[in-house]
Amino acid sequence: MIRRFTHKGLERFYRTGSKAGIQAKHADRLRLILSNLDQAESAEHMDLPGLALHQLKGERKGIWTVNVSGNWRVTFRFADGGADIVHYED
Repeated sequence: MIRRFTHKGLERFYRTGSKAGIQAKHADRLRLILSNLDQAESAEHMDLPGLALHQLKGERKGIWTVNVSGNWRVTFRFADGGADIVHYED
């Protein structure tokens, strides 16, 4: 379950389908990522082909990331069986 977004455009897309605030060309990929993230019970459940799941290091240790396109990523943290601090970044 997704608990909290830090990117308002991504949250709006997730809740309403509005592409305002995201790259429109990423919509299909983001829909797939968010659907899987909403059902995932741990970060490892996001280890799907093509997403390149990995954990960040250093100051961002504990944050996981998956590829959207090019340099674009969805980052998140898992806590108590749900995704928290979900962000869309370049």
